[in-house]
Order: sequence, then structure tokens, then C-alpha cells
Amino acid sequence: MQTSDDAVLGGRLTLRQPLKGHRVGHDAILLAAATGGRAGERAVEFGAGVGAAGLALAQRVPDLRVVLVEIDADLCALAAHNAQANGLSARVRAIAADVADVHALAAAGLRPGEADRVLMNPPFNDPARHNVSPDARRKLAHVAPAGLLACWIGSAAALLKPQGVLTLIWRADGLDAVLAALTPAFGAVAVLPVLPKEGAAPIRVLVGAVRGAEPGRRTLAPLVLNDASGRPSDAAEAILRRGGVLPLAAIA
Repeated sequence: MQTSDDAVLGGRLTLRQPLKGHRVGHDAILLAAATGGRAGERAVEFGAGVGAAGLALAQRVPDLRVVLVEIDADLCALAAHNAQANGLSARVRAIAADVADVHALAAAGLRPGEADRVLMNPPFNDPARHNVSPDARRKLAHVAPAGLLACWIGSAAALLKPQGVLTLIWRADGLDAVLAALTPAFGAVAVLPVLPKEGAAPIRVLVGAVRGAEPGRRTLAPLVLNDASGRPSDAAEAILRRGGVLPLAAIA
């Protein structure tokens, strides 16, 4: 597998990733910026790939411990390399496991009810509505089989402590499916839309929810990625290049 070493977060992280297939993009950095964390907590990233979101979170929050879960053994090895290369291996480890297999997660040390936070960027393209890449890794990262979202959210609910927080990013037009999958295990839901430009329809939603909290939902002010001239907005630059934090990270 051919790889490249690429700087993200304005050079705060360097990630080794495959030259072909799924490449780290804005979604992983937005997910990290939407995820809260405190020193001493334990966070788990589902579908970590080469570890971009989990490593960005660990880089931002001192003494936060992170477990990167990735089904592809080669990508998992790259995630472990990236933790080491960025000086984070003391707090970040990568495991090759299927998110849906709670027994495999437990065998790897992720026992039910012990995580403070779970973050995830699940595959979200519907194969009936979107062109499917012939590249196997890219397909695995992008295409969602039926029931995948509910399965991943169920696994998150199993791992999280009571009042633990789940953060995820998804297609904006699939928000109803996310909200349905969060019920009944999660409450205190907060939604942050991501717009390509001012006045446009959102393309992504970042969603935070608290395990065992009372039902409820609020919508936060959107993040606008580009200004009227098509250049990255100041708000987007603060997140994507300067390591800023989105308001969603403060929900718990």
C-alpha cells in the first residue's frame, strides 16, 4: 500500500494515509472539534481509519485517553503509527475490531459502561442513491449497509457510562434517521448544521447526545464553511487550521 505523510490542523498533526482510497478530509477535523473532553477521561473513536479525529481530540485535550477502533487492519496499523509519530502513543492506542462486535471490543479492553465519550464518522452514503467507488477501502469508509447507523449507535450506548456523550457527523438529509437511532438510549440531543456557504442548505450535521439523559433537542448556530467569495470562512479556518472548538463540544 502506497502512503503519503500529510499535515492537518495547520501542521499540528501529521498523518500517514493511503494514497488511494479514502483520504482524511474536513469531516474528521469537524468531528474532533465537536467532541468535548476532560483530562483523565476515556474516549473511543469508532471507524477511526488512520486516526485523524481521535488524534486531533487527544492533541487538543491533555491527559485524555483515546482508543481508535478500525476494522481494516492496515488502516489500524497506520493509526498506531500516527499516534507514535505525533507523540501521543502514551495516551492513544489503536485496535483492529468490528464496531458491531461488542464481545470483540470487550476482549480488546473496551468493556461496557466504561467510556466517557464516543465519537464516530460512520459510512453514510446510501448505495441506492450514490455512486459506489470501486476501491474497496473507499467503499468501506463511505457506503452504509442497511442498519449500520443503528448498530454503531447501539454499540456506543453499550460502551458509554451513564451521562456519557456520543458525538457523530452525518449527512444533513439523514438527520431524521440519526434522531430515530438515538432513541431511546440518548437524550439532550444537540444538532449543529454545517453549511457550504451562507444561505445554502446544510451538507452535514454534527450531533451530540447524552446517554440516559431526558429527551430533548436543540439546534445550534450553523458553521458556514465558505464566504460569499468562495474562500474559507474565518470560522472554518479557526476549526480546520487553528484547532478551534465548536460549541457542540460543551454539551456535557
